[in-house]
Amino acid sequence: MKITDTLSGKKDEFKPFGDVVTMYVCGINPYADSHIGHGMSYIIFDVVRRYLEFRGYKVKHVENVTDVEDNIINHANRQGISVKELTEKYTQRYFEDMDALNILRPHHTPKATETIPEIINMTKGLIDKGFAYAVGGNVYFRVGKLSDYGKLSKRSLKQMIAGARVEAVEEKEDPMDFNLWKAAKPGEPMWDSPWGKGRPGWHIECSAMSIKFLGEQIDIHGGGQDVVFPHHENEIAQSESFTGKKPFVKYWMHNGLLQMGAEKMSKSLGNLITIRDALKKYTADGLRVFILSSYYRSPLTYTEEALDAAQAGAARLARVALKESKGGMGVALDEKPYQQRFIDAMDDDFNTPQALAALFDLARDINRAEEAGMSVAKGCTTLRELGGVLGLDFKEKEEPPMDVAPLKKLAATIHEKAKAANVSGIAEGDIPGDTEAIMALLISVRKELRKARQFQLADEIRSSLNEIGIALEDTPQGTAWKRKR
Repeated sequence: MKITDTLSGKKDEFKPFGDVVTMYVCGINPYADSHIGHGMSYIIFDVVRRYLEFRGYKVKHVENVTDVEDNIINHANRQGISVKELTEKYTQRYFEDMDALNILRPHHTPKATETIPEIINMTKGLIDKGFAYAVGGNVYFRVGKLSDYGKLSKRSLKQMIAGARVEAVEEKEDPMDFNLWKAAKPGEPMWDSPWGKGRPGWHIECSAMSIKFLGEQIDIHGGGQDVVFPHHENEIAQSESFTGKKPFVKYWMHNGLLQMGAEKMSKSLGNLITIRDALKKYTADGLRVFILSSYYRSPLTYTEEALDAAQAGAARLARVALKESKGGMGVALDEKPYQQRFIDAMDDDFNTPQALAALFDLARDINRAEEAGMSVAKGCTTLRELGGVLGLDFKEKEEPPMDVAPLKKLAATIHEKAKAANVSGIAEGDIPGDTEAIMALLISVRKELRKARQFQLADEIRSSLNEIGIALEDTPQGTAWKRKR
């Protein structure tokens, strides 16, 4: 296995520190519903974990909940509720969203507010080592004390100052110094500390939580490319300064961002589609196929056309994965080449587009083999197993019941027109009352009309059904129908 490490900029062979792979993924700031940009990141790292476990590794997965920070406080104040009430509501909704996307729960989901002692201890240790200083109830990290600050984002201090919105605070020794502890302000949550009442800064929270649950060195640290600087840069600075320059992370993994046009999808920009809204139209498998069809380090542009195609692809995989095998007495389809292609792709820095391509080829060849009378039971099993590694559960989207009235009206109209055209072989009697029976009647009528060369009336059936929201598909096995979204 090889993983691209953001720090080294190289695709390196995967060699974890120990017997258990330690994996930390930056979690949410719970002040609003999660959008599909969040879903993209958590689906990607869910697949990383699933594949590691598929390859035989034991994984310890931690994902934090930042339940106290500036945005949360501002949103709570605007809504007139407590920070705790706001964060508990959206943390619960976040977990519901992740469950709906079939994302495995992390082994630990620590909250910043539950890690205050560890945060204070780490801040105190950085002061004792000379890497931080307290002034006016605040504690700042001395960025200038590190010669390699900026090594993750590949920027010098001068470049970072020019490109960053540096807070002008007179008490700072350097404009780039960042908060480890913030002095209390009226109306904000606060805790006792050696420097007075206050709350933690954003960056120190993740360092304290990762060290608490995974130790001073971790194998994989994941997050979006938008948190490389300053968040992850500052995590490295404070963590390695605290532990005596031990390399904090062996493999930094950063996913590309989901874009709406030219801009990333984000809460602050307001150009977002929530996971809940997306799941009203698409299945979890459809969203996964959309996201995993792109290399995880690349940006991905949201379009309904791309999602519609992904949903259709997910449905094709599900139909094959869940079919009952026929032709069991014939020569069996060899599923091993597809499995090896899948593994080779995933071993190459989690190349999910190529892994998905192997699954689609397997599904296609299962259909062909079945038509040729071959046994495809093992192929279907392999498709389900490998699909599961990508988190696909092969569940079809549950559609609401159709309004049968327009179908009955169409069936009656077509029935009378066909009789007027003297087309024989059409069933007589009342129009049936359920969707399946009406569709069977219409398909039968259309077939007879085409035999009688009444092509205009046959085409009227297709176009009228299309307006109702039903598509017909003519196949060698006959005419099939499906509802359009």
